Amino acid sequence: MTGDFFFGVFLFLLLRLLALLHNLLRFPTLRPCPTPPSPTASLLVPARNEAENLPRTLPALLRQGALEVLVLDDLSEDGTGGVAEALGRGHPGFRLLKGTPPPPGWTGKNWACFQLAQAARGEVLVFTDADVLWEEGALGGLLEALRGREALSALPRQEPQDPLGGAVVAFVMGSLLSTLPHPLLEALRVANGQVLAFSREAYFRLRGHEAVRGEVLEDVALARRAASYGLFLGTGLFATRMYRGYREAVEGFAKNFLPIHLKNPWVLLGSAVYHLALYTLPWLFGRPELGVLGVLERLLVQRALKGPLWPALLTPLLPLLLLPIYLKALLPGRRWKGRPVY
Repeated sequence: MTGDFFFGVFLFLLLRLLALLHNLLRFPTLRPCPTPPSPTASLLVPARNEAENLPRTLPALLRQGALEVLVLDDLSEDGTGGVAEALGRGHPGFRLLKGTPPPPGWTGKNWACFQLAQAARGEVLVFTDADVLWEEGALGGLLEALRGREALSALPRQEPQDPLGGAVVAFVMGSLLSTLPHPLLEALRVANGQVLAFSREAYFRLRGHEAVRGEVLEDVALARRAASYGLFLGTGLFATRMYRGYREAVEGFAKNFLPIHLKNPWVLLGSAVYHLALYTLPWLFGRPELGVLGVLERLLVQRALKGPLWPALLTPLLPLLLLPIYLKALLPGRRWKGRPVY
């Protein structure tokens, strides 16, 4: 490796640190607020095989003071419906819906969310994944930020469940903060479907999930249809445990890595090389000062996202752990939760 190569690595790391510095100072953050006395929000939870997550997350949703909490059992095979029904029994705003198979051309999640939206009564529709834990005051803070906008999404705090899978999740989800400054992220309509809110009027005027029914990155596709949109840090209000282990993280990220990279295999491969060059090769070719700079970046990202710091210490290994995800993303036959990924 030449000196010019590692000078380029240094410049890219410097650019990432500058973007991160901007975001540390200027990224808007959701704050807890009381829910308005006359709630108008529907909390909508698509749930496929979520029996393990709902006992942790559904009670917190029921305490938010929303108009209603709707859970759609999306043809689960693990008793999700029974778990949700037991947890929500007696709560006046709770409803359990039975999902139907997705029509041709629809992804499973998009069809589940569209069924939820059609059944909802609220003036604000909030889609949230079944593994997202809502803290006290989260709904009030979200509604306050949504005021004057058609849509918003929030970045939750990531709570890793095991060393390898947790480190991969932290690396992938945290990279956003040091990739581009917030105004560009928002202009590009970068979004996170774990917490995604719309005014009811805007959602149905834009045809909601029906308009993006075949998209794997439905959150970004929906945000790009909105005239006014906000991207927020929600690390103080939301926490999620995305994947239970490394194997599940590989399966989960492989389903959307190609769409994230513009559905272009060459862009995807370029991303793999980019991360290896920045975070792994400096250690292998005697440039530890650049390696330390990469670890420092990831430490600052983890602190900003209120996550544990230990995943950052694995930074030199993480591009290697991502390689199976890149490979699987390029291969046909990808599946998630028993369904094909388009």
